[in-house]
Amino acid sequence: MKEDPNRPFATVRQFVTGAGLLGRGLGLILSSPRMLGLGLLPALISGVVYTIALVVLIRYLPDLSEHATWFADDWSGFWRDFVEVLAGAGVLGLALLLGILTFTAVTLLIGDPFYEKISEMVENRYGGVPDAVEVGLWSGLRRSLADSLRLIGLSVLAGIPLFLLGFLPVVGQTVIPVLAGAVGGWLLALELTGVPFQRRGQRLRHRRVVLAGNVPLTLGFGVAVFCAFLIPLGAIFLMPAAIAGATLLSRRVLGRPTEITTASPL
Repeated sequence: MKEDPNRPFATVRQFVTGAGLLGRGLGLILSSPRMLGLGLLPALISGVVYTIALVVLIRYLPDLSEHATWFADDWSGFWRDFVEVLAGAGVLGLALLLGILTFTAVTLLIGDPFYEKISEMVENRYGGVPDAVEVGLWSGLRRSLADSLRLIGLSVLAGIPLFLLGFLPVVGQTVIPVLAGAVGGWLLALELTGVPFQRRGQRLRHRRVVLAGNVPLTLGFGVAVFCAFLIPLGAIFLMPAAIAGATLLSRRVLGRPTEITTASPL
């Protein structure tokens, strides 16, 4: 079977289109002060919690490093201190990576009602969901909790090996960061599309199948969000845009219009 010579270009085009959905989401949020306010509150709460956790970690980092390098207690001063510094950097790096990978799931859980409203407003802007499934508040929260715990588990399972592989010479500083961005982006896309898929009565297993059929588009969006969340405070201020962009991504992969069909204000 002859390979389509245009396939690589189509893949790149889909990836760029997916990345552009974050920008479209940001445009929607900035045009609606109501959506901006709804989206910032849960992210700010999560940001405060994660910041406190980071401060506590840094406060006790020397003690953790010392306990982690117990085998070097009898070494000379220089080498013992050197190993402790490496261990401390490793613990801090792992904590930051896991923080990025789990921040979205935790924020989505905290702000489920807020993000549900933002996603609904975006859906209505583009024609709505005729077959929308009504989910009660507590039922929705239970589903969100179950999906969030699964995704946090996947994030931890993926994050720890990637962190350890980062210590490999050359490969750890070139290939692994790209792989981490791809894996992190995929997980973020899975997390962020939860609300619009749930509106259609579809759970995490359905999202995996549908998004797996649109890998370049999904990765483009997820990697863009992953990179944006690496910016200081980016995860807090861009979370509403990520929710709006994820709603557009969901509509696109599910065959729904992504062009404005109503002039109603957001």
